[in-house]
Amino acid sequence: MKIDVYTSLGTKKGTHDLPVSIFEAAVNEGLMHQALVRQQSNRRRSTAHVKNRSEVEGSTVKLYQQKGTGRARRGSVRSPLLRGGGKAFGARKNRNFTKGMPKKMRRSALRSCLSVQAKRGSIVGLEDYPETIKTKAAFDLLKKLPVDLGRSILFVTAEKHRALSVSARNIPGVKTITVAYLNPEDVLGAYHIVFLVDALKKIEEVLA
Repeated sequence: MKIDVYTSLGTKKGTHDLPVSIFEAAVNEGLMHQALVRQQSNRRRSTAHVKNRSEVEGSTVKLYQQKGTGRARRGSVRSPLLRGGGKAFGARKNRNFTKGMPKKMRRSALRSCLSVQAKRGSIVGLEDYPETIKTKAAFDLLKKLPVDLGRSILFVTAEKHRALSVSARNIPGVKTITVAYLNPEDVLGAYHIVFLVDALKKIEEVLA
């Protein structure tokens, strides 16, 4: 599969062959879903918390004697049966949402995500990007590339590219990420993916 490669000025320079083992892999939708749920679950933090009967303020004294009153048995005012008492089986802030997934499965899921985007024709190549930090220059480049402004656009670099990431971070919908941090959520959520040429070589070393 070939993609068009553009220069930093936005002019088309040629084409580039995408690695077959990564961008033409068999698509496993179930594995992609599992990887995406894992990523979102691992980011989730439990914030909801209710007090149980041991955390509610109040006396622990038994309200009245167990026998002889003719009434039902009654414990302290902290009981979940009473208004103002503790909550039984409520949400706790120490709940763990972490999910695990073997490395081979994670990489296979990422290959499936990249293959889906390649089949859609969402991937574009970029030869390089200058070391000048200027948002206007990055925006002008996007206007020349075959991408839809206003849609989510993902730039993928081999290593951390400060000039590109700083120049593009104030443009709505544009995100920059390195090959090492590629993940299913960013890949599937992008409408266009712009790979720097050296990033394509790097991803072949990592995922092939």
